[in-house]
Amino acid sequence: MPKKIGMLTPSSNTLLEPVCSRMLRDIDTVDCYYSRFSVTHISLAQSSTDQFRLDPMLRAAELLADAEVDVIAWNGASGSWLGLESDRTLCAKITEETGIPATTATLALIEAAKANGMKTCHLVTPYSDAQNTLIAEVYASEGIRIVNSRAANRTINRDIGSVPFEEIDAMFADVMRDPADGVCVPCTNFPLVRKVEDFEARYDTLVYDTIAAVMWKSMLMVGADPAKITGWGALFQQPALAAHG
Repeated sequence: MPKKIGMLTPSSNTLLEPVCSRMLRDIDTVDCYYSRFSVTHISLAQSSTDQFRLDPMLRAAELLADAEVDVIAWNGASGSWLGLESDRTLCAKITEETGIPATTATLALIEAAKANGMKTCHLVTPYSDAQNTLIAEVYASEGIRIVNSRAANRTINRDIGSVPFEEIDAMFADVMRDPADGVCVPCTNFPLVRKVEDFEARYDTLVYDTIAAVMWKSMLMVGADPAKITGWGALFQQPALAAHG
């Protein structure tokens, strides 16, 4: 039987489910399942951070546990600005309540970046400048310095999923004026991932996208080879990451 990856999904996210399913399209040894909880806007307002309380996330995780998945992954980037400890607490609670190992997009991205020896990176997000500042602080606590940062300043998740590629490309080109070890994209509803290999080729850099990172980590956790995923960025093919797994 195929291994089963369970993904916790923001309710208004329209990107991560089709992308994850396409990543696994030609892999018959792994399937992906999804459970949603309410998330509609992303900002530093209390009403936004309240969406990431443990209780609704744990209830969604329990629904995935009913399907007897092999790993549960929070496919959202809230830990990037709320702090990694919030994600670590979530993972511990999920495993405590379901007996299933857990990870998150943010923890996976940081793990992949550090395994590849990243010390500096550029930051491209759909969020606010204030959120990017907090993200830079979280990354710095893990030994990764942000060189250049650009934000699209969107707060409604459906708007985040509709940022034009022309705008994303301009943001990307702007940060790439200085050297860095890679580009981090901590959002699981940001369309950049659809053209990640184009960005990597044109700018000769490695992109650490959270959807790709959480799929990389989830594949490792179920004993599958991430290198079988092709067409979604160089992260899956990195020797350092394969050795890390």
